[in-house]
Amino acid sequence: MPLKKRELPDRTTMERSLRLGYSALGEVDSIVINDYQDAQYYGEISVGTPPQKLEVVYDTGSSNLWVANFAEGRHHYYDSRKSATHTVNGSTFHIQYGSGPVSGFYSRDVVTMGDIPLTSYLFAEVNNTAGLGPAYALGKFDGICGMGLDDISVDGVPTPLMALVASGKLSEPVFAFYLGHDGAAGELVLGGVNPAHFTGEFKYVPVIPTATNKFGYWEISLDNITIAGKSVSSAHRAIIDSGTSLLAAPSADIKAIAAAVGAKPLGPIPPLNKEYTIPCDGPGPDITISIAGAEYVLTKKDYTLQNGPECLFAMTGLDVPAPAGPLYILGDVFMRAHYVKFDYEHRQLGFAKIVKAAPAVVEAN
Repeated sequence: MPLKKRELPDRTTMERSLRLGYSALGEVDSIVINDYQDAQYYGEISVGTPPQKLEVVYDTGSSNLWVANFAEGRHHYYDSRKSATHTVNGSTFHIQYGSGPVSGFYSRDVVTMGDIPLTSYLFAEVNNTAGLGPAYALGKFDGICGMGLDDISVDGVPTPLMALVASGKLSEPVFAFYLGHDGAAGELVLGGVNPAHFTGEFKYVPVIPTATNKFGYWEISLDNITIAGKSVSSAHRAIIDSGTSLLAAPSADIKAIAAAVGAKPLGPIPPLNKEYTIPCDGPGPDITISIAGAEYVLTKKDYTLQNGPECLFAMTGLDVPAPAGPLYILGDVFMRAHYVKFDYEHRQLGFAKIVKAAPAVVEAN
């Protein structure tokens, strides 16, 4: 670990750049998003000079970039000694995920997302991933690139999204996700959308504050969730989170949803009673998610994961206390079934009907 510690900067310079606006001549870029067992979605990023290629989860539920700096199994890792553009910061980094903490220290280097370089970007080198458990040890990713909004950035450092917009290299301050299924590749578009992956018009929903005048998560109001016309939802807020594999909801709601679709708990006591299996064969009812007056449907194929003769029910109980909760986390289960546009400038989300297995051609929109 570096011995010399420097103070972390405030975001004044970055925010000044943001007020200047984005470039009308900017780029629309895309990153291939790989699918590992419908449980992890990851894409390439490069750090340093010459570029060191790494795989990261592009996570809309957090707002910091970190990459591992140590060898473990088949993981790639960042080695600052091999980069001509690395500069020391050394301030301590610590972030808490649902599974546990990750820690390390800050550094600066060139970070490239797609073909867009971020010069002297402040990110974290992580030397302790124990809090992620087997998700990291057995996973395919070497770090996490948070694509959340500004106010949940640990230590208030400029977020990757803020840096992308401030670079002036995006045609628009937006990005869009298309997630593949059963191992098929997906796509993250920076600066636009890919019309080959959706049909019809976007339906826009405003992002709501995480706290008073604070925007951190891509959080929206949720009207209702119904099965066969019957409401099963007690919460009216939801976070769109590409870094969460399942759909998470209050335990009582999950119990009602599971009963309605024929899923059975793995066991009678926690945590087994929050996870469910469901027969793979046979029909199952649709789950309808109502947002801003529009309906978004999850079919049985959407809410199950193949696991031999018994499928896993791809939803889990998560009880978030007030004031942050109760809420739903519409993770990859939801995002696989719908094309989602994240609009940084207007603080809104756009949802469109997804078109699967289309060629990757991108354009500004």
